[in-house]
Amino acid sequence: MSTETTVASPPIGFGAKIKQVGPGLLAAAAGVGSGDLVATMVAGARYGTALLWAAVLGAVLKLALAEGVGRWHLASGATLLDGWRRLGRWATVFFGVYIVIWGFVYGATAMSAVGLPLNALFGGLDVRYWAMIAGLVGLGLVWIQRYHIFEKLITVLVLIKFVSVVSVAVLVAPDLSGLASGLVPQLPEGSVIYVLGLVGGVGGTITMAAYGYWMIAKGWKGTGWLSMMRLDNAVGYVMTAIFVIAMLVVGSAMLLGQDITKGDEGLLILGNELGSRYGDWARILFLCGFLAVTTTSLLGVWNGVSLLFTDWTRAIRLPHGRAAEVGPGTGADPERPVAEATASETGYTATAAERSTPFRAYLIWLTIPPMGLLFFDSPFALTLVYGVLGAAFMPFLGITLIMLLNSKRVTGDGRSGWLSNVLLGVASGLFVVLLVTDIVNRIS
Repeated sequence: MSTETTVASPPIGFGAKIKQVGPGLLAAAAGVGSGDLVATMVAGARYGTALLWAAVLGAVLKLALAEGVGRWHLASGATLLDGWRRLGRWATVFFGVYIVIWGFVYGATAMSAVGLPLNALFGGLDVRYWAMIAGLVGLGLVWIQRYHIFEKLITVLVLIKFVSVVSVAVLVAPDLSGLASGLVPQLPEGSVIYVLGLVGGVGGTITMAAYGYWMIAKGWKGTGWLSMMRLDNAVGYVMTAIFVIAMLVVGSAMLLGQDITKGDEGLLILGNELGSRYGDWARILFLCGFLAVTTTSLLGVWNGVSLLFTDWTRAIRLPHGRAAEVGPGTGADPERPVAEATASETGYTATAAERSTPFRAYLIWLTIPPMGLLFFDSPFALTLVYGVLGAAFMPFLGITLIMLLNSKRVTGDGRSGWLSNVLLGVASGLFVVLLVTDIVNRIS
C-alpha cells in the first residue's frame, strides 16, 4: 500500500486500542455482501428467529479464522502467501487459479449488487448500467487511494449500513423472547441447508485472507500487537453478528411465511414491504443500508483481493517447499521461523503494493472484463468452476492455517492453543461439508 502508518509501539489501554481499530472492520465489512443479506433474510422469512444461534456461531467461527490470519502475519513476520508457498507449490497454484476465475465472475456479481439499490433509489438507468458506473467508480477510488483514507471511507460506510439496518430492526419491534429462544440450537424441519448457509456463508470470503495486508498497511508488526489484533477482529465480527441478527429480525418480522426466491431482488421486495407498512422513508433507509453493504463489499474486494494477487505474483516466483528453502549444504534450519527466513528473501512491502503493475492489472481484471457478463448469462462451465473453487477456498484457508500455526514456522507465543485448534478444526470441517454439499447440488 502506498503509505504505511507505522505505529512505534502497541497502544496500552482500552481507549487507545479502540482508536487503532480498522483492519478488522475492513475484513468483516468486505466479507458481508448482498448474498449474505439474502441468505439471512430468507432464513428469517422461513424460520423466524429460530436460527439465530447459527448466525452467532458463524460469527464466532469467522472470528477464529480471522484471528488465525492476523496471528500468522504478526508471529511469523511473513505474509499468508509466504506461508502457503512453504506448504508446497500445490497451495500457490490452487490459489492462483482460484483468484483469477473468482475475480472474473465476482466482479460482475459485485457490480450488479451495487447497481440494484442505485436503480431503486435513483432510477433513470438500467441496473447493468448503474453496475458499470459502480465498478468504474470503485476502480478509480481504489486506484488513487491511500490506506488511511480508504480505512476512514469504509468505516463511514460500515456505520451507515449498521445504523440503517439496526434501526429498521428496532422499527419492526422484534419479539425479544423469541430472540432469546433463537439462541438455543434447534433444527426446524428442512432447515439444515439454511443453517449451513448462515454458519458458513455470512462474512466468509476470500477477503478474510486480505486481513493481514491491511495490518501491514496499518504498521502492526510483531507479537506485541496480538492483543490489539484480537480486539480489532472482535469489534469487526461483533458488529457483523449484530448486523446479521438485525437482518434476521427484519426478514422474520416483514416476510415470515413468504417464499422469497429472487436472489438479490428479494431485498428490493423487502424494501417495498417496509415502505408500504411504515412509509417511503423506511424503504429509503433500508436501501441506503443495502447500498452501503454492497459498496463496502465491492471496495473491500477491489482493494484487498488485488493486494492478495499482487503478493501472489511475488510469491509464485520464489522457491517452493522446505527443500527449496534449505538445500544441500546451506546449513539452514528447515524449521526456522518464517520471520528469519523471509526478512531478506521475500520482500513484500506495503509501500509499493498499491502502485504496482499486478495490483492495477487485477483491479482492471475485476472491473472491465466482467462487464460483459452483465449483458449475458454466465456460461454454465464457468459458473460451475467458480462455484466449486469458491466453496473450496474456505476449507483451504482453515486447514492451511492449522498447518501453519502449529508449526515451528511461527514463534512460540504465536502458535495455536487448544481453543484456536478446536475452533479452526470445527470451521474447517464445516466448510468441507459445505463444499461437498455444493458439489452434490451442482451435479444433481
